[in-house]
Amino acid sequence: MINNEICKLLGIKYPIIQGAMAWIANGNLAGHVSKEGGLGIIAGGGMPVDILRQEIRKAKEITSNPFGVNLMLMMPDIEKQIDVCIEEKVQVVTTGAGNPGPYMEKLKAAGIKVLPVVASVALAKRMERIGADAVIAEGMEGGGHIGSITTMALVPQVVASVKIPVIAAGGIAGGKQFLAALSLGASGIQVGTRFLTANECTIHENYKNAILKAKDRSTVSTGNYTGHPVRVIENKFAKLILEMEKQGAPKEEIEQLGTGKLRLAVVDGDVDNGSVMAGQVAAMVNEKADVKDILESFMRELEEEKNSLIARMNSWQ
Repeated sequence: MINNEICKLLGIKYPIIQGAMAWIANGNLAGHVSKEGGLGIIAGGGMPVDILRQEIRKAKEITSNPFGVNLMLMMPDIEKQIDVCIEEKVQVVTTGAGNPGPYMEKLKAAGIKVLPVVASVALAKRMERIGADAVIAEGMEGGGHIGSITTMALVPQVVASVKIPVIAAGGIAGGKQFLAALSLGASGIQVGTRFLTANECTIHENYKNAILKAKDRSTVSTGNYTGHPVRVIENKFAKLILEMEKQGAPKEEIEQLGTGKLRLAVVDGDVDNGSVMAGQVAAMVNEKADVKDILESFMRELEEEKNSLIARMNSWQ
């Protein structure tokens, strides 16, 4: 157990936040992550309001521990989603795709901790100014929608620029990266790809197997041409997008082609023609496991790596 500032802020045992993955991070996964000591997150972006309420209640059935909801702020029903979070007494909200400023007072008045995801120093500073409790600094190694700065470069710059806690995200699958994130000044980590093969993750088995088969260069960044890059496992669909970008196809055509492709992979299991979002650390995810074992392995490996580092440093004297 690391009883640090992020654990105290969020009321959790381990400083590990489960990433909000659309169509993947539901109440079942989030509930089990929180039950076992991390902070589970329900991916609310694009989720109908009634379904969001159902997923929140599902998580509540699993645990009484704190869990969160991720909100994509550009969604048309964002205000109704916020009302649901307040009504259901969600304790944490992470945000993306927009400015939480207009909703900050309402969320904070309800006692909700607000953790925006940021991909730059400027955005981190802005989030601190408007009252964010912490920020999640996400590097381009992560899966799904990404920025343009690596985690290794982004996190220490964000840490040096704000006084609120910083959570490192992107490219973290084990104790080595966990220790590195803490060394860079982060107070905790956000993990997505590692939870894809959790037994409590309800995605199609084909999706899980695609992660288990991944190699070091299996992921590619698509959508760079449109200005909305997305990291996915390279497959038939990804190659088509990359070829269209190379040929200069209209952005609207590329974006339209991507509609429904994540669901195609997650729900239907079409990992050839669907969007199989995953981080570069997919190659390091080699087994299925219970959420409890995943969280405990992070903490065990962190301790092992810390001791190994101390031993190596002592040998240099």
